[in-house]
Amino acid sequence: MSASTNGSLDDIGKAIVEQLQEDGRRAYASIGRSVGLSEAAVRQRVQRLQESGVIQIVAVTDPLQLGFRRQAMVGIQADGDLSAVADALAELPEVDYVVITAGRFDLLAEAVCEDDEHLLRLVGTRIRALPGVRSAETFVYLKLRKQHYNWGTR
Repeated sequence: MSASTNGSLDDIGKAIVEQLQEDGRRAYASIGRSVGLSEAAVRQRVQRLQESGVIQIVAVTDPLQLGFRRQAMVGIQADGDLSAVADALAELPEVDYVVITAGRFDLLAEAVCEDDEHLLRLVGTRIRALPGVRSAETFVYLKLRKQHYNWGTR
């Protein structure tokens, strides 16, 4: 088994995940050679990791290269049921990340927009109009310096 009962990965599970984090299309035979397992054993472990929700294998795009020139984090203060507000935010196609938080903001939502006008419409007429939203503060990304997906393996 690649995951223990407390949710942490064993060393081989971590090595498999690291290989997939470097290249999600890496062949199971190649992974097997690097971790000391057969192709079939790697395939079974990856399938279990996917079925248990530990990993997803997806294509990660660069919004800038797809014409989305404005990214921002929106800090939201809300009243009432935060889960309902979070669900409404998650339904907006421009929003790719929503968390309920503690501290100054009740929720944080990351938005990916075509330009400043698009972001203005999103925040000004759609996010602020959601039931329960009291205020929204926008933090425009000027330059992305780090974005990694290697949690739990190092």
